[in-house]
Amino acid sequence: MILPNYFQDPNILHVNTVEHHAYFIPHKQNETALSGKREQSDYFTLLNGQWDFNYFQSYHDLPDNFLDVAFEHKIPVPANWQNHGFDHHHYTNINYPFPFDPPFVPHQTPCGVYHRTVQLTPKSNKRYLLNFEGVDSCLFVYVNKQFVGYSQISHNTSEFDVSDYLQVGTNHLTVMVLKWCDGSYLEDQDKFRMSGIFRDVYLLEREQNYLQDFFIQYELDDELRHANLKVETLFSRQPQAIEYQLLDPKGFTVFNQTDTQLNIDVEDIQLWNAETPQLYTLILRTAEEVIVQKIGFRKVEIKDGILLFNQQPIKFKGVNRHDSDPKTGYAISYAQAHKDLQLMKQHNINAIRTAHYPNAPWFSELCDQYGFYLIGESDVESHGASMLTVKTPEPSIFLNHENDLQTSRIRQDTIDNFCYFARDPLFKKAILDRQQANVERDKNRTSIIIWSLGNESGYGANFEAAAAWIKQRDKSRLVHYESSIYQHSADNNDLSNLDFYSEMYGSTEDIDRYCATAQAKPFVLCEYSHAMGNSNGDAEDYWQAFHRHPQSCGGFVWEWCDHAPYRANGQFGYGGDFGESPHDGNFCMDGLVSPDRIPHSNLLELKNVNRPARAELIDNQIVLHNYLDFTDLADYLIIDYEFVENGVVTSGGNLSVSCKPHSSVILPIELPKNNGHLWLLNLNYRLNTAVELLDEAHSLGFEQLNLFSENKLVLPQFTIENSTFEVQEDRFHINVQNGQFSYQLDKQKGIFSRIEKAGKAIIQQPLDFNIWRAPTDNDRLIREAWQNAGYDKAYTLAYEIQWQQSEQAVEFSVKSAIVSISRGRILTLDICYRIFNDGQISMEINAIRPAELPYLPRFGLRFWLSKAENTVEYFGYGEQESYVDKHHLAKLGIYHTAAKQNHTDYVKPQENGSHYGCEYLKSENLFVSASQPFSFNLSPYTQEELTAKKHCYELQESDYSVLCIDYKMSGIGSNSCGPNLKDQYRLMENKFSVRFDLVVG
Repeated sequence: MILPNYFQDPNILHVNTVEHHAYFIPHKQNETALSGKREQSDYFTLLNGQWDFNYFQSYHDLPDNFLDVAFEHKIPVPANWQNHGFDHHHYTNINYPFPFDPPFVPHQTPCGVYHRTVQLTPKSNKRYLLNFEGVDSCLFVYVNKQFVGYSQISHNTSEFDVSDYLQVGTNHLTVMVLKWCDGSYLEDQDKFRMSGIFRDVYLLEREQNYLQDFFIQYELDDELRHANLKVETLFSRQPQAIEYQLLDPKGFTVFNQTDTQLNIDVEDIQLWNAETPQLYTLILRTAEEVIVQKIGFRKVEIKDGILLFNQQPIKFKGVNRHDSDPKTGYAISYAQAHKDLQLMKQHNINAIRTAHYPNAPWFSELCDQYGFYLIGESDVESHGASMLTVKTPEPSIFLNHENDLQTSRIRQDTIDNFCYFARDPLFKKAILDRQQANVERDKNRTSIIIWSLGNESGYGANFEAAAAWIKQRDKSRLVHYESSIYQHSADNNDLSNLDFYSEMYGSTEDIDRYCATAQAKPFVLCEYSHAMGNSNGDAEDYWQAFHRHPQSCGGFVWEWCDHAPYRANGQFGYGGDFGESPHDGNFCMDGLVSPDRIPHSNLLELKNVNRPARAELIDNQIVLHNYLDFTDLADYLIIDYEFVENGVVTSGGNLSVSCKPHSSVILPIELPKNNGHLWLLNLNYRLNTAVELLDEAHSLGFEQLNLFSENKLVLPQFTIENSTFEVQEDRFHINVQNGQFSYQLDKQKGIFSRIEKAGKAIIQQPLDFNIWRAPTDNDRLIREAWQNAGYDKAYTLAYEIQWQQSEQAVEFSVKSAIVSISRGRILTLDICYRIFNDGQISMEINAIRPAELPYLPRFGLRFWLSKAENTVEYFGYGEQESYVDKHHLAKLGIYHTAAKQNHTDYVKPQENGSHYGCEYLKSENLFVSASQPFSFNLSPYTQEELTAKKHCYELQESDYSVLCIDYKMSGIGSNSCGPNLKDQYRLMENKFSVRFDLVVG
């Protein structure tokens, strides 16, 4: 082997690298330094672009003279080589994509050799620092065919002093990158596994005695008005005087002082927070260099178990964000990051967890500027260790053979495996190094208010040492680590340097339990409300739980974007689409936005749940609550309001009111008199002036209040000629017809097989009762129980039909059931159909469900309308899809939709496009109402098609427009990786009744 074995030795993490330090870019002139654009610095040479490239299936295939071998390919830098025809994509969540044999990696570990030339005239009185901001997984660096150094940690900067290797004229830069190294055991994040140089590469020209590091620290007085500002500096050779200048947020000079270290009081400070991110500008000048660092003054602390920011309790309305793009992979540009942050601001997100590694060093600068609270997470995850084999009982023919003791023991064995690297002395240096790289690089970032030790790596002495080091190094921030809740059987966890009690995917009941008693640490959900597919049905319930308890400081939704590279066919691909094994299917499709950043309904639901203000009706007055933490509503938003009577806007206006943070006011809106109609008050909160990332009049959220809850919508009335029906019965059907209408009741199923008016078929296929839905990603656990109960193969069976005719109607009494092959009865149905002489149909259904069966996906009717009859009007929650637990993104009103328009193309097909709380639905030939608000779905696809297909682009349209009218549909929840769907959102009544009324034609 021609390579040193550094990549399999956890004691050798870096060779000839510069020590970890704060990120900054020196400039020659004030003007370019203040621009914030590093490319304008005379001392900065960006080395991105097309590089020469050779790919090898194994590092053993590297020829001895690989530095001299001609290059066969070109590849862009930054990029991942899997996106450019080399190797293949591989998605795995927990399992390592290679054998678990630390610290070794397979002999068949691929590698890539990069090369480019750089024209330089090095100056003898300067130093030259070569920076790689992100390389997965490790790199060997050569300049002019001389070995310079080695480094690992994929998501942190590796910096090399190449001054002694450069020459005048053409310089050859060669970088050998391995797909895996011993550090890969600590980088087992839930993501597509990609390789290569994926962040910027650049060369810095510095002085011989250059400013290598500085650390800005300050203390605020009790009134948060004055700060004692200190700057500790470290030069590469010996201390040196620096000219320090501080500019306030408007650009006026606060002080100008020359000293080696800075220690000065700053009066009348303006505070930074995510709502008003006021930034000062600190300028550091030496003889040849100008360095600019933005500073926000803020204080983060915990008192009585409550997280306080600038002495105010705050709630994180957060998301977890990966670097991910379907085309560029891990390589994320300023423009891409800016788009993410703008979308987040537009949807009321105020916090980000950099899951599960540091982002590019400039990312947190953007968050300083735009106003986000960051959890800065180190590049550590070893979740795959928990998948090691544990001793389990031998298979048994008996069910439930495992007793509680065995189950508990298996769980503890799994936890012990989980803690493997957290306790292994061989990896202590690496875990500590990753904390130091994270903290040192970003220690001057205002937006980072919490350091996180990593993700899903168990707990033990290595993390205890890491937390202790951070607390010693940076006393201004808090420390987080969720996996500290797991304890090895031989340990007694020391949690003294951790500031939060953190969980993933805990339920609202978990929040209530923790906060029921006095606690020293706040409760945070670092991951919650898993946004996979049609999801986030529990967003409102979580919001309510967060705000019930001061000790709960909110949470971070998993996750921001779907992960899906483009396939050769131009479509998004998920786990298994690239021939990889093991893989975790579409578990990577769990974002609030699509891979190309189109918001899902999940994000729209979260946006309105997190609206800055909320209104409620109390004693006939509209009470407005301000949920901002630092801003008076009068300084932030305007309220547009409108009154809606029976679906029609009658009047409205707009107003601005003063309401202090965390306070309430009564809105000066006069309510209408109760005339028995359905009166709704719509309030829209819009931004009163443009701010960073948001335009003036941007909608921040909305409210809808039912002013007289006892009133119902006045439905349209129909005048239809009456005509007595003639009834004929044969062996299989009962036919009911007059001059206008013709109905046929199927005697085997007990439901209508034909509905016609004036000879025109209203339904193209027999009507049927419907209990199945195409499983959502959140149904992936309950799906097996549904299928075991036969729900997906259910059909209707009639046992007895009696009929009679009166002067007004033909009435059928039907006793039937919903059954399935090899299973017992699912529902017992007692139905009364009435066909009135004007052609209207009433269906009264009484259903009994065996208590031992799982809850139903839905119950209702399925209509097969003609392909041409593909538009409907409805009064219900729209225009977005809505469900019993996911309708805060929608408002009650009159809407129109079409089958294709109503469909949402989730990459993996599933239930979508339903509308909750409907009072009526009207198509060209059908009007439907019910005894209570119902749900409906109009789709070009059948639920069977959505169930069967794995990708949206495989779907085949039905020959009909498929209309489902549901008494109820079970909720959406977030059970793909979260708590079970709450009982109140399940269709689990043992008995229920509903009446559907149809007007035909």
